[in-house]
Amino acid sequence: MIMNSPSAPKVAGSRHSVPLVSDTAEDPEGAVPVVAPGADPTVVVPSAGRPGAAQDRLASWIADLTGLHELLERLCRTTTPEAALRETLRAGAGLAGARRGMLALRPTDPDAPERTVGFGLAPCDLGAMETVPRSSDPCARLLDEPLPVPATGEGPPGDPPTGDPDTDAPPGSGGPTAEITLPDIAADRHLAPRYREVASRLGIAAGYAQPLTVEDGRRIGAAVWFYDEPGLPDARQRHLLALYLRQAGAHIANRLELSRARSAVREVREGLLPRRLPHLPGVALAVRRLSADGPGTAGPEGTGGADGAGEGDCGTFHEALVLPEQALGLAMGSVTGTGPRVVAAMGRLLAGLRAYAVMEGEDPVAVLSDLELLLRVTESVRCATALFGYVDPTIRRLVIASAGHPPPLIIGDTRVQYAETTLSAPLGMLTCWEAPSVEVELRPGETVLLCSEGLLRRLDGGGGAGTGSMDRAFARLHATAARAPAAVRRDPGALADHVLRSLPAAEPPGSRPGGEPGDAVVLAARF
Repeated sequence: MIMNSPSAPKVAGSRHSVPLVSDTAEDPEGAVPVVAPGADPTVVVPSAGRPGAAQDRLASWIADLTGLHELLERLCRTTTPEAALRETLRAGAGLAGARRGMLALRPTDPDAPERTVGFGLAPCDLGAMETVPRSSDPCARLLDEPLPVPATGEGPPGDPPTGDPDTDAPPGSGGPTAEITLPDIAADRHLAPRYREVASRLGIAAGYAQPLTVEDGRRIGAAVWFYDEPGLPDARQRHLLALYLRQAGAHIANRLELSRARSAVREVREGLLPRRLPHLPGVALAVRRLSADGPGTAGPEGTGGADGAGEGDCGTFHEALVLPEQALGLAMGSVTGTGPRVVAAMGRLLAGLRAYAVMEGEDPVAVLSDLELLLRVTESVRCATALFGYVDPTIRRLVIASAGHPPPLIIGDTRVQYAETTLSAPLGMLTCWEAPSVEVELRPGETVLLCSEGLLRRLDGGGGAGTGSMDRAFARLHATAARAPAAVRRDPGALADHVLRSLPAAEPPGSRPGGEPGDAVVLAARF
């Protein structure tokens, strides 16, 4: 007797490269997966039946969970909220068999707007989708409706739909907001006309949405995937998608919290650094900074910040301040490490440097000696490099001392050379720091260029930490300044831009043996 198998349900989209293997043999007794009380519902033990059917069912689940594990590994490699959101949409589209999607992220600040990210949608398409009423927008409905109250014995709100992945029973049918299905948008009269109009214009025929939740059941966002033809993903696809989104929600929440913490550290650091450069007769000043997080610029009137998400080289600082008798103090330095404690240490050192420069700026060695004592008292296990120069603009006399920091570069129409500061240890390395100062007579129109260690580490190109590597960086900086046209040399801002443009392209995080290169800072003073 030959039995015809029932026709397959209508499924939206197409199969993705992630294997979602279906049974290859029918269970003659109609057996269903058996889940032990309290066991993980994703671990399915086939019931009694034909041996081949049990093996096929087990192989199907192994293939599904292996593909899910690979997608989660890829998600965990994302380091920013934006990258995590886009990877979630990309992987979700594969699991749901969709080609396009949209994700709305609910901000923690109630006054901030929701953030929307699209996949396979042009910016204008995404903008059109944002004009539909919230009552018809699947993401808005999932975010606006109250959480379902679990019945006795059920899991907490936010658990993924746990319907039978081998049947067509909708997962999450016990909760009204577990998922939203739009199998045929054009025929759904419950949707607003504006939503149907936008969907028709974009060629969207169906949609499927699920929320992004965290462990305590809070929704931090919702995602919807769109199909070109009417239909829905099958139960197995929806089940795996729910499992993926549960982990994705936790990862995105972690990236958001980390981004907020880094942003707070960055704001504190920006507040400690000088906001404006001083005006002094006979002197033109400019600062440029290329952060390890992202680009930042500063003109003659101030400094610029970075907009990236990472902590960067938190301890790099610079200063240009007017001293008594219309003198000028120039400083550059760096505290080792990254993080909030390093920012705090940098703030203490910068405050001490400003005070010591006003009291005894004519003696840069005394300024650095006092700074070393301050570091030893407040940061006994930390070291720092620093360079301080005292300039009398009327006679163009520069007196400079360095504590392990690269020497400044003197740039003029007739010479490009380093001010040979005495070789010395960083602050906090020796029992008592001391090194002689160096005096340089500046010619009219010459520029003093102070550079951070991060800039030299980027210039070395090879990521090494040895003497040969630093010599190569010094040579490249010298050659870059020497190639600058005469007009660029006469403008400190243009000269600083010229130096930063010579830096090699940013390397991927973790690609350098010595870690991140740090902030590239250039402070230029032309007399």
